[in-house]
Amino acid sequence: MARVQAGEVQLGWRSWGEGDVTVVFIHGNLASKDWIELAAPMFPAGLRVIGIDWRGCGDSDRPKPAADYSNYSMQQHADDMLAALDTLGIRYCHLATHSTGGIIAARMLLAQPQRFGRVFALDSVTPLGMAFNADQIGLFRAMMESKELTRTIMATAASSLFVPESMAPNAVPRLREGLGEIQALFDRIVDQTFGVSEGIWIGTPVNLTRERETRELERRMKQLHHPHLVLWGEWDGWIPPADLRVMAEAMPDCRLVVVPRIGHSMNLEMPALYAGYFGAWFGGLPA
Repeated sequence: MARVQAGEVQLGWRSWGEGDVTVVFIHGNLASKDWIELAAPMFPAGLRVIGIDWRGCGDSDRPKPAADYSNYSMQQHADDMLAALDTLGIRYCHLATHSTGGIIAARMLLAQPQRFGRVFALDSVTPLGMAFNADQIGLFRAMMESKELTRTIMATAASSLFVPESMAPNAVPRLREGLGEIQALFDRIVDQTFGVSEGIWIGTPVNLTRERETRELERRMKQLHHPHLVLWGEWDGWIPPADLRVMAEAMPDCRLVVVPRIGHSMNLEMPALYAGYFGAWFGGLPA
């Protein structure tokens, strides 16, 4: 297990490939760098891809959350990532993000714009943030106490992997036959999710709601000049497509692509397809 110093915490990290073009993967909430491990062997030659776990996730430290979860804010995660890049000696790179990783990346891009090139964003939480009410945050608290509930909710993040009828209310999600290593990874991801910090379980929805309420990043979207390719799975029930359209219209160089018959997590649901988009966006770039 490799770890890198990032300020006062150590973050888990992993790399794939030894190319001259570096891409850093920023995962989503309740997740880890492992979400791209099935796709990574299919990335094109010439890339070095590095996945870094947020504080509180994966192989990273789990600091005790502050009462207001301020030490698990989107800005804190961005600062952690920038500090990790410093320690790893990465002066310039491109970014690949998934879900909440998107808003963390936005803060990284605004803090040090010259350090980054292209961005590949999968089902991204936009700079608008997201709003969670008390009942929704209560659901996250209930998930902390129940692996069965956690698995049910996590199934909605990879809906194309499951038998459609089993995704109905009050049903038990049932994986489709023949998924092989994808099923094994999903099962491991559920176990991993159940071990994240309370600062992730509760801090992420609390802090995303603050982002929505302050509208700080919304007002700065025009400053995000980095070329963005944004994918949204048409079966994604987590990310509002209206937010993605607002982002695509506000940012100077942002292309939004809707991918049919896929949910919130193409990197897990269809690793080969994810690798194809990834390679088309990053393959062949100059070092």
